[in-house]
Amino acid sequence: MGAVYLSSVKLNRGFLMCLWLWGMLSLSCAVRYGASRQKFEVKKHLNRLNKPAVKSIQSPDGDIIDCVPISKQPAFDHPFLKDHKIQMRPSYHPEGLFDDNKVSAKPKEKEAHIPQLWHRYGKCSEGTIPMRRTKEDDVLRASSVKRYGKKKHRTVPIPKSAEPDLINQNGHQHAIAYVEGDQYYGAKATLNVWEPKIQHTNEFSLSQIWLLGGSFGQDLNSIEAGWQVSPDLYGDNNTRLFTYWTSDAYQATGCYNLLCSGFIQINSDIAMGASISPVSGYRNSQYDISILIWKDPKEGHWWMQFGNGYVLGYWPSFLFSYLTGSASMIEWGGEVVNSQSDGHHTWTQMGSGHFPEEGFSKASYFRNIQVVDGSNNLKAPKRLGTFTEKSNCYDVQTGNNDDWGHFFYYGGPGQSLFHHIALDSGRCEFNFRHRTLLKK
Repeated sequence: MGAVYLSSVKLNRGFLMCLWLWGMLSLSCAVRYGASRQKFEVKKHLNRLNKPAVKSIQSPDGDIIDCVPISKQPAFDHPFLKDHKIQMRPSYHPEGLFDDNKVSAKPKEKEAHIPQLWHRYGKCSEGTIPMRRTKEDDVLRASSVKRYGKKKHRTVPIPKSAEPDLINQNGHQHAIAYVEGDQYYGAKATLNVWEPKIQHTNEFSLSQIWLLGGSFGQDLNSIEAGWQVSPDLYGDNNTRLFTYWTSDAYQATGCYNLLCSGFIQINSDIAMGASISPVSGYRNSQYDISILIWKDPKEGHWWMQFGNGYVLGYWPSFLFSYLTGSASMIEWGGEVVNSQSDGHHTWTQMGSGHFPEEGFSKASYFRNIQVVDGSNNLKAPKRLGTFTEKSNCYDVQTGNNDDWGHFFYYGGPGQSLFHHIALDSGRCEFNFRHRTLLKK
């Protein structure tokens, strides 16, 4: 009987060992299959994004810029654009463009003309567009292949919302100026370019223009352009030119730059997502860029111009629902991601990382702010409002004069750099006391 029992125990142990081995093998196979599947999906996505180039240029910042035939760009992967005839220039341009030559020259203030690093080593020829090559590591940093190149849901500042769940969405914080209550057919501004410090790689800092249509629910339409520092998206801390669009509040549609079908680029000089250089310095030279976005009244497409005369391309009107007509709100300003929890705050900077009251050569600015009206004229904005979720972290102050028209300074350091001597360690409240002392 004892021998039978011992034999049974050995069999049970053997059976359990087999089950354990089988489980481990299954897990190993599942892990290998998952890794293999992910690698396959990443490679397939890279093949979709990186089109065959007639020439490639190595940028000093590590980027590779591919010169891709204009008809082969990602936009034309869209089923609605298969037979699209590329519009090489807008039918109409906004009248009354502000003449930047009329602006009084301020000390050490310079307009940055096509300020992209890759130009040091070459240019793309006419008939091609420059595309920043997407690398495997770029895609792997995203939460999934599907989410690569996309913003998180609900990242637009909502100035008049009092609902707590709509404020600080996904840790996003803003300092903006805005107009609403009319029909807007475009917006323009000149903004100085900085290289804000980022605390965590999953955070970013940007300065941009938003053109918005629809509600702030599931159907929001948005066209966006500006400069940003985003280690998660680009793998470094360089300041880069970017665009974005969505027609469903950042859910399934839209993307940054040319990372999906949508924006049609016609310009061979400017690469979306490429580094901007030089950037402004504190108490030093100031470098700014001008961005104009407007709706062509004939074709209905939304066009983008960079600097004085560099028309980059357009977002076809069919991409949108509400923006097929006009925008109902325009926003200008900064946005950061605060990934800290438990009441703590990131020290990721917005703009220059300094508060608006420090002024020129110290704070970041938007100047010559204008909107395009229903007659395709650039006009000064009426009833310009401001909004920020946490003014002790990031703030905004507006002004108006003959040289800069409507303008504002904005930004801030986030968490105080002096937090180690503050009782409210890790929060922005100490900035208030520090700013008060500076004003005295």
